[in-house]
Amino acid sequence: MLQVQFIRQNKELVLERLAVKHFADAAAVVDEVLALDDQRKKLTLDYDETQAKVNSASKEIGKLMASGDKSGAESRKQEVAAFKQALGPIDEQLRATEKLLHDTLVRLPNLPGADVPKGRTAEDNVEVRRGGDIPTLAAGAVPHWDLAKKYDLIDFELGNKVTGSGFPFYKNKGARLQRALISYFLDFNTSNGYTEFLPPFLVNEASAYGTGQLPDKEGQMYYMPEDNFYLIPTSEVPLTNVFRDEILKESELPVKITAYSPCFRREAGSYGKDVRGLNRLHQFEKVELVQIVHPDKSYDTLQEMVAHVEKLLQSLQLPYRILNLCGGDMSFGSAQTFDFEVWSAAQEKWLEVSSVSNFETFQTNRMKVRFKDENGKNQLVHSLNGSSLACPRIMATLLENNQTADGILLPEVLHTYFGGDRIA
Repeated sequence: MLQVQFIRQNKELVLERLAVKHFADAAAVVDEVLALDDQRKKLTLDYDETQAKVNSASKEIGKLMASGDKSGAESRKQEVAAFKQALGPIDEQLRATEKLLHDTLVRLPNLPGADVPKGRTAEDNVEVRRGGDIPTLAAGAVPHWDLAKKYDLIDFELGNKVTGSGFPFYKNKGARLQRALISYFLDFNTSNGYTEFLPPFLVNEASAYGTGQLPDKEGQMYYMPEDNFYLIPTSEVPLTNVFRDEILKESELPVKITAYSPCFRREAGSYGKDVRGLNRLHQFEKVELVQIVHPDKSYDTLQEMVAHVEKLLQSLQLPYRILNLCGGDMSFGSAQTFDFEVWSAAQEKWLEVSSVSNFETFQTNRMKVRFKDENGKNQLVHSLNGSSLACPRIMATLLENNQTADGILLPEVLHTYFGGDRIA
């Protein structure tokens, strides 16, 4: 959530950056925020002045009573009663204005950073670099859903029977490979200074609001109305909320944490878009990175996290490319995002496997995550997160790109975790 003071002091900059995200009605919403803030300030002043009159008159009552001026004291009591009666409507109007101001503020997305490309769609994203060698498959190569059936790795039909489309069963060596990927990703992260967590897979409304899933992505989450809980779309949500309403010491920064979790997404509106096999699921496994950092260091940290994910993909020997997302293709809360895509040799297309984003103070302002600086002043920290990595499309490309007549060859880094060098 943006800060009102920043909007007021930098209105033209805010409108300029919102235009990069192609946010409709930016000027109208910004003007509404500022008008509501003006109203809030006036009501706050009216309330404080009226309360001051109550306090002043109340003190005089005691003095008048002590001096024996009962008539004067009674007159003051009537004034106090009138002032107190006036406080109620002012307080009620103030609370309503504060709520409306808050509800209007959360309609504004985060401002994109200065290095975010202009553009509306994924076609306008800017490729930063590529790595790895795109394989040439032998004649007769097949996509991962056929390989999964051939080697009895994943049962999509059983998932349909037990739950529904987008909830596959992993089995035999497919389940073992899934477990191997998760263990390797976690070990890779912890060896690079991240602390491992295993968070809850359900969160409350305050947590979903804190990281920006609410109100922006409400329709994408699975909701349990009886408990008012949400199934997590990513472990970013519980991990970042660990620090909600906390004041950290500057010496504690940066905070680096990682976690495995299943992720649950309704994927509303995505039907017919690359949904075959593991390409798009309602439940999938992912290992996440989260950092809470000093605001002066967040963009250096963003590049550090990009390099971290890149090394992980290099170790898997997968061909990849990194994209700097344009304003129109970024998420609601992100200030800058780099996407990682791997090449699916059998499908002959790029598949997204990670997003690494800097949210600056957008999430931490919602969650009130602060640190005490060297002057003793509380400041908002910056939050970042990234996938390291999402399992389904990694598995899909490992199966497709490494298929041979002798089975599916696995990268060396997975041999110990998997208990072998191939699926045969």
